[in-house]
Order: sequence, then structure tokens, then C-alpha cells
Amino acid sequence: MEGKKDARGEAHFVGMREELIEAKRSVRTLEGRDVLVIYHLETFYAIDAYCYHEAGALQTGDIEELGGKLCIICPNHKYKITLAEGEGLYKDTDPKEKSPVAMWLSKGPKQRVHSITEANGEVYVKLSEDPQRRESDFYQGERGKVQRAKVAEAKAAKALQEKKS
Repeated sequence: MEGKKDARGEAHFVGMREELIEAKRSVRTLEGRDVLVIYHLETFYAIDAYCYHEAGALQTGDIEELGGKLCIICPNHKYKITLAEGEGLYKDTDPKEKSPVAMWLSKGPKQRVHSITEANGEVYVKLSEDPQRRESDFYQGERGKVQRAKVAEAKAAKALQEKKS
């Protein structure tokens, strides 16, 4: 579904609240950008639809709380991405500690997130205007479509090679 801009021209209508709640997850193309709209634990989130690592479709990823942050887990390589900030998380220990305990740490913002608003049962997404590049930007638009196809082709070739072995 292609989102329509609201009367202010700032945000895109992405669906009716009840329909999006029932769907839980849906992808919308807004100004050439594929955005995943998620409803989880009574909250809406909007995030680039393809993982920043190798364009995994986040729509099928599990959602878990890690280190006190709600994350979507890429189904391809298990990259963890916070829903609210788009941070990439990883687990590590501090080697300076006597008894190192593994904890969740941030790689910084990797996935572009977008803002969501609701009005009269309608849900709108305003695309991020943050000029800072995010790694997920690479897999968006027409160029991104080519890159996603290359990743899929390489994955298929690898699977075929493994099958022959």
C-alpha cells in the first residue's frame, strides 16, 4: 500500500488504527521508502523495512526485550535492532571486570526510525528528516532494490553451492 500524505503534507496516512492493530505488522511504501509499521505492546513503531546488515525482511523478525529495550531480530543473521531508536545491539563483557558479566551494548543508530501519530482512528507516519546517514538507507529506493536483489542472488548461489557439496 502506498501511503497518502495528510492535509498538512508532512505525514503519510498508513491505515486505520484497528486494521493496523489486527495486522500487527505491515509494510508501506512512502516516497519510495519501504517502512515497516509495527504494533506491539499497545505501541506503534515505524522503522525501515530491511535490516541494515544485509537487507533481511524485518517483517518476519521476532520481537524481544534485550537490555531493557524492545528489539526486532533480523530473521537472516539475528541482528538486534531497537524499535524506538534503531540502535544495533550486541552482547559483550568488560574484560576489566574480575567476573565479567555479558551485557547488551549499543553499536549506535543503524536502522532509520520514523515517527507515528494517530488522529481520529487514523495512523500517520512522518519520514525521518535526520540528515545523519543510517546504514539501513543503503537498501531503500531504486538503488536499494538493486542491492537487495544482489543480496538475494548471492544467498541463492550460496545455498545452491552448499546443496551440491
